[in-house]
Amino acid sequence: MLLSIFQGLFKTKTKQTTSELAQKAKAGDEEVLSDLLFAFTPFMKKTASFICKRPIDEHDEEFSVAINGFHEAVMAFDSTENASLQTFAHLIIKRRMVDYIRKETARKEKVFLIQSSNEEAHASEQQYLFDKQSIHTYTEEQQTVARREELIRYRELLAVYNLTFEELTKAAPKHADARKTAFHTAQIIAETEEFYNSLLKTKQLPLKEIEAIVEVSRKTLERHRKYIIAVVLLLNSDFVYIKEYVKGEII
Repeated sequence: MLLSIFQGLFKTKTKQTTSELAQKAKAGDEEVLSDLLFAFTPFMKKTASFICKRPIDEHDEEFSVAINGFHEAVMAFDSTENASLQTFAHLIIKRRMVDYIRKETARKEKVFLIQSSNEEAHASEQQYLFDKQSIHTYTEEQQTVARREELIRYRELLAVYNLTFEELTKAAPKHADARKTAFHTAQIIAETEEFYNSLLKTKQLPLKEIEAIVEVSRKTLERHRKYIIAVVLLLNSDFVYIKEYVKGEII
């Protein structure tokens, strides 16, 4: 079984093989689950190290958090809903790592280490409360005006990156799986400070760095570049009404 895992993951590396193994593990096959955890150990270490910005090995508590995050991803993985196990697992592991870091920081009373994260979370909460109140108090006419203004601002933002709505209509992935993969890749970029800042600075995707994290080829990333950039900009914006159209895609 272990040999087939390695052949499937690191030789052919097909999404179907990984998805089938994940479904078997999810269904209760402990041997497959154990082999998946072993085969993806380098990926879990790399993801944990990337988030913590330091080397992580089996002796670190962060590695245990990464394992638990990967296990959670396998148990929640749905090939009809998620782009790929690796991409989905990266998002789950990152969130569990962030939760762990915040709890540890609070316990040790080193609030300054995550001050920016807390401020961001507080700002997001305040924005949510403001948006919720606004939605309830706006008249239908005011909501229409607000949507129109958001579209104008979004169009202007896209123009900075030499993108237009017309181009995005043509560039959007046609197949559902490809669209989910591109969207979840964009979500990783939007949630990763280094990637997002690089996009803001260069107006280009840091393809080499992204390719090392997600289970997507350079060719596919380049083909969906325009769509990915547009989604990243939307996810990190305050465009409340436009985001309503994509909230079902967010992991």
